[in-house]
Amino acid sequence: MNPSTSPLPIHDASRRIASIDVARGLVMLLMTVDHVRETFFLQHQVGDPMDVGATDPALFFSRLAAHFCAPMFVFLTGLSAWLYAHPADGPRSATGFLARRGAFLILLEIVVINFAWTGSFTPHIVYLQVIWAIGLSMLALAVLHRLPLALLAAIGIAIVGGHNALSGLSFEPGSWAASAWTVLEQRGYLLEEPVRVRISYPLLAWIGVILLGYACGPLYARSLDPALRRRWLVAGALACLALLVVLRTWNIYGETLPWAPQAEPLRSAMSWLNFTKYPPSLDFLLLTLGVGLLALAWIERAEAGWMRVAAVFGGAPLFFYILHLYVLLATQRIAATVLGVPRADFTQVWQVWLAAVVLAALLYWPTKRFGQYKRKSGQAWVKYL
Repeated sequence: MNPSTSPLPIHDASRRIASIDVARGLVMLLMTVDHVRETFFLQHQVGDPMDVGATDPALFFSRLAAHFCAPMFVFLTGLSAWLYAHPADGPRSATGFLARRGAFLILLEIVVINFAWTGSFTPHIVYLQVIWAIGLSMLALAVLHRLPLALLAAIGIAIVGGHNALSGLSFEPGSWAASAWTVLEQRGYLLEEPVRVRISYPLLAWIGVILLGYACGPLYARSLDPALRRRWLVAGALACLALLVVLRTWNIYGETLPWAPQAEPLRSAMSWLNFTKYPPSLDFLLLTLGVGLLALAWIERAEAGWMRVAAVFGGAPLFFYILHLYVLLATQRIAATVLGVPRADFTQVWQVWLAAVVLAALLYWPTKRFGQYKRKSGQAWVKYL
């Protein structure tokens, strides 16, 4: 393939940015597996946190793989915002960029994403999930990003590391404090009447993650030696994972669900890895961001054809996100009608993975075409996707 036309250029200056697209693309592909599970494997629905004693290991680890998606996507959103604020021709304000896109994502969650999950407009209930959380996190970053990077990093660390200490707080139901806490930390219903609004992704920890992503932006500065960037990424990853081992092994802090040895080694490993996602515990984020930083360091040095494929999905992530949800919705409806059943469901976990591969293959060319159009088009609305 001609390097000049490759989605993943091979020279160092371009690889710096292309590695972010590859990492984002890998996140999108793992997310696809989980969304296929939620669409075609509901009779084996996994609670969150997962029930170690009752969950099949194949399903448990499939769900665990999806845990890496939201943390890395939010972290990369912050990192990308720093890159936007520091182009080659000099620094610029990212306030408008972040505010417009954050507001757009919140609107998209309410109007477009809800329908993709339910298949019907149900004005009496609204689910606020990951797109909503990313949108609000971008709005928070729009306000905070002008602070010194060291202070942003300190705030991010304080939020990610400290929010677990607040898990025992509760407020009088129906009070403004209870509503604010539902948005920030306590998953549940924000409103009951006249519209039920469910907060599926409490916000506070995600603000911490996006701040950390922005604070890590200078690692991707043009002037920084790539080898030094990789060393910093690996050092950060190892620090996260080492802290996780200490905190989790002795159930010290960072997870509301203590682990315990089980009758089988595999079940013991599952118990150790059973982290809380809603809201994301410190241990959850140490694992996902630690592995994610290692992946970023490795991707920048790797040479593989699949990385070009991943970069396509990472180059137009929101387009792919919306498209794959609607394709899953239509496929479920068609399959159920053809089979004459209320729902069409798989019976084995491997079928979920196979269907995710097929879905990604079917959507590769539309996503690639849109990504090319987005890069060439001068229309502002295209950039939002």
